[in-house]
Amino acid sequence: MKILLITTHLEFGGISSYTFGLAKTLTAHNHSVWCASAGGALVPQFEKNRITHVRIPIKTKSELNPLLLICYAQLERLIRRESIDIIHAQTRVAQVLAAALSRNTGVPVVTTCHGFFTPNIGRQLLPGWGDKVIAISDAVAKHLMIDFFVPQEKIAMIPNGIDVGAFRVSPKRSDMNHPDRTVGIIARLSPVKGHAYLVEAMAAVIREFPDARLFIFGQGKIKYNLVAIAEKLRIIDKVLFLPAVSNPAEVLQEIDIFVMPSLQEGLGLSLLEAQACAIPVVASNVGGIPTIVRHDVNGLLVAPREAPALAGAIMRIMDDKTLAMRLGRQGRCDVEQKFNLEIMTKQVEAVYASVMKK
Repeated sequence: MKILLITTHLEFGGISSYTFGLAKTLTAHNHSVWCASAGGALVPQFEKNRITHVRIPIKTKSELNPLLLICYAQLERLIRRESIDIIHAQTRVAQVLAAALSRNTGVPVVTTCHGFFTPNIGRQLLPGWGDKVIAISDAVAKHLMIDFFVPQEKIAMIPNGIDVGAFRVSPKRSDMNHPDRTVGIIARLSPVKGHAYLVEAMAAVIREFPDARLFIFGQGKIKYNLVAIAEKLRIIDKVLFLPAVSNPAEVLQEIDIFVMPSLQEGLGLSLLEAQACAIPVVASNVGGIPTIVRHDVNGLLVAPREAPALAGAIMRIMDDKTLAMRLGRQGRCDVEQKFNLEIMTKQVEAVYASVMKK
């Protein structure tokens, strides 16, 4: 099968990681894969794994940007020259571009909905969901049906999967004498990720556990707001702001408790990565997160925007090593059984086959 994946960019982040993992596994399954994007830090990884990257000027949030005409011309030539069998779009702009390409080439389109969208006139006039839309969680599937009237039979619910073998479990995860004091988050610095509530929560945690630290990995526009909050709470010396990471598997070894305090989340790929390392997780009970985290079974769930509840959950794990180990072990087991990249890719392949058959 010849597959064209289209996304906006390949910088660090959930959609880029999803695209790379899918492309890598599809290639291992003997499919020919092209990935079109505006480029980014992950491009060398694509090329290293024999995935052809096609650079197009698609880094825009507007479906009406004239640059999409250039993207269209480039990709139409590619589709006809290589006899592409299927197009798989990952972002809103990519969906609109893919729909236009499909109309004029006859190549079927699959899209993946990675999160939640605001219903607007653009979505109504140019829905761009393709022949089949993959929702990464039940919450996202319901969002598509309720807010955008996408028929249920057009939706395939396929949770994200990760390459579990790339994530090792540190010996300290089973060391009863190791104090779990390093809290971490890997996410773009955006208000929707809830970093401000985590920094606020850490002030309470540090009062109880003075040796606790917070590692914030990521880049974004709210960094200096977060620095200001940490300074105001007088914990700036206990909060480390670190760059976005190309290899989460390595930096996760430095984290004892992984926290995702999102206000809205399609699923939460970084949660899966943390669980694959048997790290206990704390997360907001929103969106698709409960698809991954079962409260008091493989992690702890708290209400969003509730810094005191977040602090309480973090301190509960710090105070109970047996709990930390139990949550971590179950998290690893669940990722292996339910959120494996191989399983996800086989389900996506089945979607491809179904739309090609039609």
